[in-house]
Amino acid sequence: MEGYKVSEKVRILGISAYYHDSAACLVEDGVIVAAAQEERFTRIKGDSSFPHNAVGFCLEAGGITEKDIDYVVFYENPYAKFDRLLTTYHATVPASLPSYLRSLPVWLTQKLWMRKQISEELGVKKHVYFCDHHLSHAASAFFPSPFEEAAVLTIDGVGEWSTTTYGVGKGNDLKLLKHIRFPNSLGLLYSAFTYYTGFKINSGEYKLMGLAPYGKPVYAQMIMEKLITVDEQGAVALNQHYFDYVGGLTMTNSRFDELFGGPPREPESLIRQKEMDIAASIQKVLNDILIIMARHVKEATGMKNLVLAGGVALNVVSTGILSREGIFDEIWIQPAAGDAGGALGACMWMWHQVLGKGRTVQKPDSMAGAFLGLEIPLYSDEDDAVLRRMGAVWEELDDDELEDAVAESIDNGEIVAVARGRAEFGPRALGSRSILADARSQKMQSHLNLQVKFRESFRPFAPMVLAEDAEEYFDIRQESPYMLLCYPVLEKQRIPVQDKGLFGIDLLKQPRSKLPAVTHVDYSARVQTIDRTRNPFIHSVISKFKSRSGCSVIVNTSFNVRGEPIVNTAEDAYRCFMATEMDCLVIGNRFFRRNDQQQKPLSEEERSAWLRRFDLD
Repeated sequence: MEGYKVSEKVRILGISAYYHDSAACLVEDGVIVAAAQEERFTRIKGDSSFPHNAVGFCLEAGGITEKDIDYVVFYENPYAKFDRLLTTYHATVPASLPSYLRSLPVWLTQKLWMRKQISEELGVKKHVYFCDHHLSHAASAFFPSPFEEAAVLTIDGVGEWSTTTYGVGKGNDLKLLKHIRFPNSLGLLYSAFTYYTGFKINSGEYKLMGLAPYGKPVYAQMIMEKLITVDEQGAVALNQHYFDYVGGLTMTNSRFDELFGGPPREPESLIRQKEMDIAASIQKVLNDILIIMARHVKEATGMKNLVLAGGVALNVVSTGILSREGIFDEIWIQPAAGDAGGALGACMWMWHQVLGKGRTVQKPDSMAGAFLGLEIPLYSDEDDAVLRRMGAVWEELDDDELEDAVAESIDNGEIVAVARGRAEFGPRALGSRSILADARSQKMQSHLNLQVKFRESFRPFAPMVLAEDAEEYFDIRQESPYMLLCYPVLEKQRIPVQDKGLFGIDLLKQPRSKLPAVTHVDYSARVQTIDRTRNPFIHSVISKFKSRSGCSVIVNTSFNVRGEPIVNTAEDAYRCFMATEMDCLVIGNRFFRRNDQQQKPLSEEERSAWLRRFDLD
């Protein structure tokens, strides 16, 4: 019987697409069933195309077809966004003409007809609802949070018109109270410096943040005097004399270049002390302004707790400082805080705000540990067949044996990749698609960066620590299960610096703590606390590692190489393993050792060919 609903449950499909990091989410009667980014399936980093694969996965995870969807929600309003673009182009003509000619055809043929296009893409006629961009962010932050009521703060580059909003969530009600409008944007300011220091916008912001501790904030005062003003309520205004993103094709202009003594760094060229100091300066500016904003939000709302979303909420240095300031009792950050999370927020907005359905607050939250993506089962004949075709050799172990094998390998200084269970939703690998190693090794950071991840040597790694032991290692103020808060390493874990003449990248040569692989040069660490509820397998691995070594901390980094999305399937995992210098691999309950494989690791020529897929060679 075509068109017959399989049950009376209400199913909502959320979609983010066409701008950056497309994703889909399925919510059933207010419960998040599945969520995934399109890049994980297409293997195209930051894939912005319509999320065919992510939608298909969500429907399969829910055991339904397109016909069973009750509501489809897009994460922003394309008409309002088009209004902003036309207004901006009109205000900046003739300088905006090249950008106008580039973008207008796409809008007139595709983006303006979003309702029609989404129905065509789904293959069934559905009415598509639009949720404003920052309302999607706000809903993604509040509704899955562990708070009955909370202040809400969203900060990113730009949605339709808004760049920053704050409001209040209570029960199933969410209201945004104030907005900062384009072109004044804290997120775009940070992206401008990402561009100027030679990194890619929408992905290189992590690199800029990671580079900051190697420099000194010598430009911070100039940034505040020349580029941005902020009032006591946290409202920001950018001096457009130095920027080109309003109607232009680049983020900054020649006056910006003159201010900082030269043109932007060429991508992949040598990173100088200048770039490190610029990174330190803009990071300090971001930190300071976020605190001003948070204090005002606290005063304006009177709420005890705060939830955050938007790309700026992924800046773990700023959020860590915010946590330590104690302005709010506790903060909670949506693990998919960027545009991908908008698909989830749009679903929750529809369920609670439009349909008026009640909300049951769950502890620790309603995100299922962010393990909402594609599942690699512990045992699978289909995966076995794929792996055998690639010449893979493995042992099949039960959970206890596998935990022992991983803990022993890490204690022996080996690098172990893990791909099992459901993939994480959002940019962080949290143990389901992770590379694990010994945090006590002085050489591990450089080795992982250069020989495994194929990325810049300065990039930091995150510590995984047993939640119950976190206060033994870090000055931690609350749990951090999603790796979204940066905290200082405790004094008792630190090692005094011997050679104080080092600067820049050479600072890496000086061990700073008993956990050198995860301690940044400013004694900070991007902490992930591991509890038995969210991640029982990893909790057991670290517990067994602790029994062997006396240490409750290991390295966690995402299972991918630079420029490649995090691995999704068993085949992705094995290919990445064989192309790098990792020692061991876990896929489901299979355990692989490099020396046992029938195929040899890729030669330099083969590896170069593989890396060229990601424009890294």
